[in-house]
Amino acid sequence: MRIIGIDPGLGRVGYGIIEIQNEKKIFLDCGVIETDKNQKEEERLFEIFNDLNSLIDQWKPDIAAVEKFFFYRSSTTISVVQARGVIMMALASKKIQISEYAPSQVKLTIAGSGKASKKEVIEAVMYNLDLKYAPKPDDSADALAIALTNLSNN
Repeated sequence: MRIIGIDPGLGRVGYGIIEIQNEKKIFLDCGVIETDKNQKEEERLFEIFNDLNSLIDQWKPDIAAVEKFFFYRSSTTISVVQARGVIMMALASKKIQISEYAPSQVKLTIAGSGKASKKEVIEAVMYNLDLKYAPKPDDSADALAIALTNLSNN
């Protein structure tokens, strides 16, 4: 089984891809889809859609885990929600089953505390996937944590 974890955003969409073989978790890929803040928002959303579709075509995940958006007052709230909608649409168009997890649920599942620090989450990801180095940037580590959360909750 192959899973893609996604940490939504407009400027950066973190992704992490892992596979389960004989109950062993295997790291395959991680990174970010970055969009140019100087582009129009609709162009950035379209870039996310295209790049995510390319990743899906390349890795062919069986399931997806996406971070739920935590609402707060910010000038970027609407943009992040729109990016998340584009992500959900891309996954649905490929008939990929989607599970959603709140940030606190990811932290609790991965690091044992819903208030775990970024460092604790990264260390837990490294431990779970037997990585020698921390995934960079942090958005990709978050996406791997989201994917691992899905494995623990299913």
